[in-house]
Amino acid sequence: MKLERRAAMATLLADRGDDLLVVPGLGSTCWDLAAAGDNDRNFYLWGAMGGAAMIGLGLALAQPGKRVAVITGDGEMLMGLGALGTIGIQRPANLAVIVFDNGVYGETGMQPSHTHGRADRTGVDLLKVAAGCGIDLCLDVADEAGLADLAGRLKGLNGTLFARVAIEAAEPPRVLPERDGVVLKQRFRAAIGV
Repeated sequence: MKLERRAAMATLLADRGDDLLVVPGLGSTCWDLAAAGDNDRNFYLWGAMGGAAMIGLGLALAQPGKRVAVITGDGEMLMGLGALGTIGIQRPANLAVIVFDNGVYGETGMQPSHTHGRADRTGVDLLKVAAGCGIDLCLDVADEAGLADLAGRLKGLNGTLFARVAIEAAEPPRVLPERDGVVLKQRFRAAIGV
């Protein structure tokens, strides 16, 4: 069973509080975050493929009193795998990297991604990669109970966390957030008091 991505995003962000900063990856996770409700503490990325995890790491290190959730897709995480090594060395207690894995490159035509063959061991297993990089808590979320557990852990984040969330390969209507990078930066900085 795979989860519906918009519902999964809404579950993760329900009652998010004022101390959760969210960095979505490109494409579907960005649109899903906007669909869940725009928030000044969302740092949307436009044109920074592979950069969400490193931006999240920087925020976690610079804002240790806030929780940081990077919520990205399998394609972007595959592009930025080196970030997991740096995160595994730094291990900020306030960082969660959550990968919505649908096994396809949704933004370029739904071609199978490198995680597609994970079940039969012909694909990349992001959980093993994250664990191999030194991230101690790696969760494989494949159902509503696992999603609820992840949402609870995100609320009480106390240690670096990596989670792979198995989602359906679907194309719901796009909900586009603000695109102006200067506006996004300024409102985000104001929201965190910088």
